[in-house]
Amino acid sequence: MTPIVLIGRFAPGEEQLWLDALRRAMPEERLLSCDEVDDPAAVELAIVANPDPDVVRRFPALRWVQSLWAGVERLVAEPAFDRLPIVRMVDPELARIMAEAVLAWTLYLHRNMPAYLAQQRERQWRQLPYVAPAARRIGILGLGVLGQAAAGALLAAGFPVQGWRRAARAAGARDSASAAADRVAVFSGDEELSAMVRQTDLLICLLPLTQHTRHRIDARLLRLLPRGASLINFGRGPVVHTPSLVDALDSGHLAHAVLDVFDEEPLPTTNALWHHPGVTVLPHISADTDPQTASRIVAGNVRHWRATGRIPPAVDRQRGY
Repeated sequence: MTPIVLIGRFAPGEEQLWLDALRRAMPEERLLSCDEVDDPAAVELAIVANPDPDVVRRFPALRWVQSLWAGVERLVAEPAFDRLPIVRMVDPELARIMAEAVLAWTLYLHRNMPAYLAQQRERQWRQLPYVAPAARRIGILGLGVLGQAAAGALLAAGFPVQGWRRAARAAGARDSASAAADRVAVFSGDEELSAMVRQTDLLICLLPLTQHTRHRIDARLLRLLPRGASLINFGRGPVVHTPSLVDALDSGHLAHAVLDVFDEEPLPTTNALWHHPGVTVLPHISADTDPQTASRIVAGNVRHWRATGRIPPAVDRQRGY
């Protein structure tokens, strides 16, 4: 069998961790790091994680690439991948981790943690009014696998949930998380987005970054939120127009924003968001890919390809995901 190469920009020790996990998941394959490949023209499949495009170009016979991450906007935008089908990571464990993070930080805002932290710094002993989950309206932007898992966790905690998707669901189609989806008010299209946002106390963004979602959360959309609403962005940084968000926070229209993703990452130490009293900064930790479960997903895709010759369902470049 032809070898498989792992190409990525990894933190120290991370590449070996992935190599070990992938080799355990598919011991029948010859999985190599870039430095171990003797004949680049013999490699037909690359497993990638934020790869350097110049490294990808060293392998002229690639037939497809398997991404280790769910987000693929960098790959779609890079000319080195124009001719290659890109298979994104779809892992139920990733959805569970994201749902856990959405619930955790929703409760952080719901139970007034930012206000209590501010009071602690001022040594103030003051109890704030309790609000029941049933009175806190949650709106989710993005009802894919991650959005549906998040909706299920929020519903189980007692929050009313509504969600928005760009396109209406085809007649007769059902979501994978149908038990939760049946209890979610679903909106689609620009007009319905405005309607949903007007009745949302906490807006949760799980949108991928595409030509249609860049700056989707702009000044106009933020003004539609009820005064005192909050935002969680676990999608991609450029989906939010940051100057408009800061203006909404400074004016008091928005109460708080929990941001896990940014236009530039790591967030520069000079960025004013670090010190803004209305912002909680997280270092892109809402849903890390789990090497063990992700490696099993990759192994299943590879075995299917070896057995049938068919490449797994790839990214729709028109949609961007």
